[in-house]
Order: sequence, then structure tokens, then C-alpha cells
Amino acid sequence: MSMNYRQRLVCFFKACKRSRLYVFSLLVLLPCAVAPATKSGDNPVLAGQIAKLEKILPTIRDRAAVLFFLAYDYARMGNFDRSLTLLKECIEADEGFDPSGDPEYEPIKKRSDFLALIDRVHRIFPPVHRAQIAFVVPERDVIPEGLAVDSGNGTFYMGSLHRRSILRIDPHGVIADFVKVGHYDFGPVCGIKVDPQDHSVWANTCSNSGAHAELLHFDRNGKLLDRFGAPTPGKHLFNDLVIVQNKIYLTDSLANAVYQFDSRTRTFARISFSRALHYPNGIAISGDGRLLYVADAFGVLEVDLRSMSAQEVDPGPHNTLAQADGLYWYEGSLVAVQNGIGSARVAQFRLSTDGLKVTKAVILEYRTEFVTLPTTGAILNGEFYFMGNTQLDNLNDENKIVNPQKLEPIRVGTVKLEDLH
Repeated sequence: MSMNYRQRLVCFFKACKRSRLYVFSLLVLLPCAVAPATKSGDNPVLAGQIAKLEKILPTIRDRAAVLFFLAYDYARMGNFDRSLTLLKECIEADEGFDPSGDPEYEPIKKRSDFLALIDRVHRIFPPVHRAQIAFVVPERDVIPEGLAVDSGNGTFYMGSLHRRSILRIDPHGVIADFVKVGHYDFGPVCGIKVDPQDHSVWANTCSNSGAHAELLHFDRNGKLLDRFGAPTPGKHLFNDLVIVQNKIYLTDSLANAVYQFDSRTRTFARISFSRALHYPNGIAISGDGRLLYVADAFGVLEVDLRSMSAQEVDPGPHNTLAQADGLYWYEGSLVAVQNGIGSARVAQFRLSTDGLKVTKAVILEYRTEFVTLPTTGAILNGEFYFMGNTQLDNLNDENKIVNPQKLEPIRVGTVKLEDLH
């Protein structure tokens, strides 16, 4: 994807990471890579994209999530009246969507009707600051996307997009290479998890081109045990993953698919869903290992791994589960890093006993320096650790740093999770 596409997404989400790692379905958005903003309303690519969004609008439970993206595309077409009409319906759902940082709205940012919408969002959703610094990674060029923890010993692992390597941070804060740069010649690292049974590490690679996606397996010392490529031809982006005994479940964002990988048979099986997936990203597993949760651009779907039946999770009134980059299970609730709804946030959602409806939502961190560009995290001893300033907006599609002068140490924040029983 072109640099223009990256910039378009960075602008849209204010503090946004690369398109390959989250954002909406590439089925919908890929045309924007060659579709500059226009004021004439005669852009056939954008018009086609709008048509796709309007077609799926009735099929998505969270209507406001689709309206948010539709409004943006109409703004790109220069049709601000239509855009504001859609934004008004979206924002009046009071779910937290916030277009205030999107430069595509620059021509109307002083209009009273636009300002009224922003005022409503910020009034209903004020800043929330609960997090504190857990540790800092001083290496400025890591550009991480995935974070994992070994709950048995408190060791963290951080995957690097730019370096194509993995760091290890021990419980005393000592940082070292787990897998050195260039050692095994794999792609940018996205999702990463530790197998609690043997302390081995599984990681996904996510080349921006959609080529050479791999599931990697390392022993506890960083030795590569095996690597597994995509099961079918075409473009693939292995994003996030979870481990359930001998099975790995992973999202493939470019193929709009979720796979079950059996480590014994070394085979992939595609999982079926109740609706089409749109850029599946975050993934979580219930504490008993029976329910799988998959986040995509417009919500979260639950898969019962016993029957392999899938249903969409009802976010409930005034909530959105859209754009969860990181997704985690914690004592009957889902913890989400939502960085595609305008202003990024970390939120916790209590689920009903069947896991199919949100019964309570708590925003844990919102509109602070801890969520300038968050991606994923990990849970340890009732606290959620997350990377707050990954700086993915400073990395181009060739994995090169755009502006080295702007690089900062990576701050990992921690916030205590709620007991929502």
C-alpha cells in the first residue's frame, strides 16, 4: 500500500497505526490507496467504496460504526452536508466515535453544527486517566505492535515491526534480544503470545505486501523451532493470535479469515462466521477455553469452539466494540484497545453469562498521553499492560523510519482491571 494510504489512515484515526495492522476491512478500504480526496464528487473509486459500506450497513449490528466510516468517505468526496448528516446519526448514538482529529474535516471544523457534534462527544466522554508507567523501552526504533507476557514468571515479550525482531523484558526491567535482528529472516512481527505449558513463544508476521505471512514458534531461549506459511495462495496478513493447549487461533486481516492451527497435525482450518469479517484483528479466548472472540472493524463475534457456531456480540446501548486492535479475556469481561474510533481508548466490557451481550462498560484510559498510539497489551495479576506510543505513524510501508528525530522511547502503561461481577 502506498504512503498516501498510510497517511490517510493516520489522519483518520488521529493516532493511528499502519493499515495492515488494524483499520477497516481492506475489502472496503483498499481502493483509497489510489483515491486522493476530491471536491468534485466524481471519484468513482470512492463512490464504489461508499456503495460497499452502504450495502453492508443493514448487516452490521453496530450501525454507528459503519456510519462513522461512511461519513468520512463523504467528506473525502467533498460532500460535507451528507457527511455531517451521517456523523450526526453516528455521534447521537453516544458510543464514543470522535472525528475531531481528522484533517479531512478541516474545511468545516469551525462550522457550528460540526463543533456541536464534537462538543457532545467530549462532554459525554471526558478524558479518563487511570494508567501509570510500568516500564520504558529506551530503544527508539523498535516500532512495536505486539506485546505478550509469560504469566508464570512475569517476563514480557515485545515484537518489532521495524527491526523484525523480538525483545524480552524480565521482571526486573532488564531488556535484551529474544530474537536478534535478521537472525531468522522473517517479516515484521505483529501478534505474539507465550504458551504457558512450555514457555515457548508463538508470533505472527505481517508483511505490508500480503506476502510471506508466517506463524513462528520459538523455544523459551529464542531458538526458532518451526515456521508455517499461509494455507492458501493470495495475500495474507497474520495479525493476532491466542493459544488453547495444542491449538493456535489467529486472525488473517487481508484474507478476512480466522484459522485454527493444530500444532500436532501442523494444519490450518478456516473458521466459519455468522457474517462476513471485515479486517479481523484482535482475538481472545474465554478462561475455560470454550469461547473464542474475534474483533473486526465493526464489532466482536463469539465462536463456541464445541459446536463451532458463531454469533455477534451485542454491544448494548451506547457502547461500541468496533476497532479493537488488542482484545483480551478477564474474568467474564473483554478488555479492548480501540484505536479506530477516533480518539483511542482502553475499555473493559462485562459480558452476560452466555458471553453474547455487553452488560457493563468501563473506560479505563481515554484522551491522555497513555493512549496517543496504543496497539496491544497483556494481562498480568489483574493489571493490563499496554504500549501507549508505538509510533507506527513514523514507519512507512517499506518498514523504514520516516523521521528519526521524532522517535521516542516506548512507554508501557499499566491499569488495574475492574471487578465487574
